[in-house]
Amino acid sequence: MAVRVTEIPAAEIATESAPRRAAAYARVSTDHEDQLTSYAAQVEYYTEYIKNRDDLEFVGIYTDEGISGTSTKRREGFKRMIADALAGKIDLIIAKSVSRFARNTIDSLTTIRLLKEHNVECWFERENIHTFDSRGELLLTIMAGIAQEESRSISENCKWGQRRRFEKGEVSVPYKRFLGYDRGEDGGLVVNEEQAVIVRRIYDEFLNGATPYAIAKALTEDKIPTPGGKEVWSKTVVKSILTNEKYKGDALLQKVFTVDYLTKQKKKNNGEVTRYYVEGSHEAIIPPEVWERVQAEFKRRRGG
Repeated sequence: MAVRVTEIPAAEIATESAPRRAAAYARVSTDHEDQLTSYAAQVEYYTEYIKNRDDLEFVGIYTDEGISGTSTKRREGFKRMIADALAGKIDLIIAKSVSRFARNTIDSLTTIRLLKEHNVECWFERENIHTFDSRGELLLTIMAGIAQEESRSISENCKWGQRRRFEKGEVSVPYKRFLGYDRGEDGGLVVNEEQAVIVRRIYDEFLNGATPYAIAKALTEDKIPTPGGKEVWSKTVVKSILTNEKYKGDALLQKVFTVDYLTKQKKKNNGEVTRYYVEGSHEAIIPPEVWERVQAEFKRRRGG
């Protein structure tokens, strides 16, 4: 008996779907002017793009400025966006590219899979990757891996450049949080006389018997701001000033190093990587013999 198969076409049901709630994510990883221009351009572009689409409802633009893309941990705008998406406030997230979203493959895929579980799609415009597309995850894995390798390469180049500067004895400090010195025209350390008075006071009081805690308390009571601009001094900050060789005109370079380019975790350098000691690299605030007396006094108080 012959088998006969009759095809019954699916009925077309006219439905009017509600606009999807869309948000965009914009990030730049440095504070260079050209990057900030790009950042502002991203915000303006995606705001107009979403608002001009009839099938999209504008939720907002989530942003992070001057934050590295290798980890999502410190990106407050990113974390807020994901929380809103998981809370059911967003249906579609738009980003310029995979590398703007995250340069860590694990972070990228973990986050996107979590979003997919909550029916939230991501669209990466440059690569034209839609995460609801059947090819989306494969393409994303490839692109995120390339972005992560790019980040590793940039990190290695930065390390290489830093080592070359160290080998030349070029000294730099975080000037906004370093008491006593300003950046000179040549990029080197120049004594800030107003702040140097505070540095000398700390050394004098220590040699006159005061503890770092007592010095910190006195500086706080005198309403002298800390190197970081805070009102309250700690004994740790005072001790760091008393033991920093830069105040005697020398510089130990590469005191810390980055353990992992993805996590940006830093570690005190106890000899794991090369250090460089530069003598007489800049003008001293504290005479070398006074600095040495302070180190000897520390040792005496410890009973050593």
